[in-house]
Formats: sequence, structure tokens, C-alpha cells
Amino acid sequence: MKNIAILGSTGSIGTQTLEVVRANKDLKVEGISAGHNIELLEKQVREFAPRLAAVWEEKAARDLAVRIQDTDTKVVWGMEGLLELARIPSVDIVVTAIVGMIGIRPTIEAICAGKDIALANKETLVTAGHLIMPLSREKGVSILPVDSEHSAIFQALNGEERKEVHKLIITASGGPFRGKTREELSKATLSDTLKHPNWVMGQKITVDSATLVNKGLEVMEARWLFEMDLAHIQVLVQPQSVIHSMVEFKDGGIMAQLGTPDMRLPIQYALYYPHRKYLEGERLDFEKLGQITFEKPDTETFLGLPMAIEAAKKGGTMPTVFNAANERAVRKFLRQEIGFLDIYEIIGQSMARHTAKENPDLEQILAVEEETYQWIESRW
Repeated sequence: MKNIAILGSTGSIGTQTLEVVRANKDLKVEGISAGHNIELLEKQVREFAPRLAAVWEEKAARDLAVRIQDTDTKVVWGMEGLLELARIPSVDIVVTAIVGMIGIRPTIEAICAGKDIALANKETLVTAGHLIMPLSREKGVSILPVDSEHSAIFQALNGEERKEVHKLIITASGGPFRGKTREELSKATLSDTLKHPNWVMGQKITVDSATLVNKGLEVMEARWLFEMDLAHIQVLVQPQSVIHSMVEFKDGGIMAQLGTPDMRLPIQYALYYPHRKYLEGERLDFEKLGQITFEKPDTETFLGLPMAIEAAKKGGTMPTVFNAANERAVRKFLRQEIGFLDIYEIIGQSMARHTAKENPDLEQILAVEEETYQWIESRW
């Protein structure tokens, strides 16, 4: 029996993690958390009977406590609640499916408590990779990627010598606006943006896919996960979302991981690594597929990727500014307060005004995040 805790159990990754749990009797959910979706969290408590349920706001936590008072689940709230969830003694692996930089402190807490991490929170490594990776090595903890692209690379590297890797090739679907011009993007609606052609994901990551910010975040994350310099990480558009990423070795050989666009596969792989288990679902049929095509990403129209590379090269606190500015811009876009192209404008202006601080500690990272939010709110 493997005991797990899920940070963000009501989101896209969280609910799909619970689908994997339903299909496997040797997984036990000990802790779950949500931001505001108390109704779904209550259903999850009643189905999976966790020891602990964490909610961000105290009022919502009190509401949940009343709803589930006939159960044995303890309800906690706020950051302290997330930290308590991250260090539940009986838990073996923590799935970090929470969205945003709010996931950094609980991830650090889980690592310090000796928990393996099934990492689905990009922001943790994007902004604090220089803290997280050394800490995981110090504590003897495994960081197991859940993002389909990083899981693909992780799988391709299994059994290979890391020093023999020449290049990582991260694939992208191109999102809902692949092939569009900037003029067309200026008229993009929220509804259009949320229509991803291949994947069913949360709203924030779907917008990030449309701007190519998501691919930029993945490059920044891969840099830390696989100890690879930026010059040896390539992004390639693969519209069918069949090849999830590839690794090129020094001898020119390339290993690719292929499959249908189903997030349950990388989730289950992380939970059971180094073993594989049967997964119910559609299989890739090459006869029906017919062809797999590739394109160079349009970095003149979709600025999320080049902006992310610029932030990564400057390093220090600049990735935090990039990430925080995008988070706030996407929130405004989802509320229909700004247009699609304004996302790039907010990120660009936020980065332009910031002087990066080298080797920031956690408090400095969080301070820069808050400063970036305040600057954006004062101007947009």
C-alpha cells in the first residue's frame, strides 16, 4: 500500500490523480486540499476518507467542517494547513497539483519531511529550482515529474547515462491559436482561448498553452529537473500531441515517449515509479494516426516562450517576476479585464522594470512575487 497526499485535489491534475487511485486498490489517499471548491472537496472526503483536508480560507474550512462532521477527517486551513498536509507522517508521496507559487512552501515542507514529490506545480522549480533540487538531494527525496513533457523526458532517460545526453526536445501542441497572426490574437476571446485542440486542462494552464508561456515554463523547469543548460533545450511544435518529448544523445540517437494525450499516464507513472501498471483507456493506433508532423514555434507572434528564455538567462529573481506577472495577467484575462495580447505587455513591462537579484532565498522570492503583484495592480 502506498499512501499519498494531493495538494490541489479539485483541479484537473488532482481529479485525474483520484481517477488513478480509484483504479488501483494499493493507493490510499491520506490528505487532500482545495482552494474554494468545497462541494467537490466534500465528495472527495466522503469517497476517499483522508485523514486531513486543507482549505485555503478559514470561512470555507469551517463550512467544510460542518458538512463532514460525521466523518473522521480533520479540516485545516491556510498555509499552515497546507504545511500540515505536506508532512502527514503516514504519507509516502505528495502530489503537488496546486496552481501557482503557493505550492513552493508546502513542497519544501514535504521534502524536509522525507516525502517523495510527484511534481505538477511548475512554479516550484521555475522560481526556486536552485533551492528545491539541492534540498531533495540532501534529503534523499525523489522529484518525479507529472507534466507530460517532463515525464516523457524522464521515461526516455530511464537506464541512460545523464552525461551522455546532448539535447532535450520539448514538444508543444501549438495551442488553440497555432498559425494565427498578432492581428488575429488581438481579437482573441476568452472562449476561443480555452478551446485547447488536444488536452483537457485547467483554465490557467490552457491560457498559458495559448500564449506559449507554458512551454517557456517547461523549459525553465527542465533546466533544473535534468541539469541541462538552456542552449541544449529545444522546443518543437508537434500538433498531434502524440510525441510528448524526446531526448537526443551524444551519438545522435533520439529516444521519444509517445502516447495518447492522457494525463493519467504520467500521473500513474510517477506514483508507481520505477514500475508500470495497466492503465485503462485508449491506445495509440499508428494506422489511424497516419502521420506525425513538426513545426518550429512562432516566437515572433507568441512571445511567452522567448520571454521565458530571457528570464531564465537573467536568472536570480527574474523567473519569479516572469511567473508572477503571468499569473496576475492570466487572472485578469480570465476575468475579462484585459485582452489576450495584454498578457505579454504585462509580463514584458514587469521584467523591464526589475533588476534581478542573484541566488534569492525563499523569503526574497516571495517578496519579489508580492512586489510584482502590487506593481501590476497599481497600473492595470
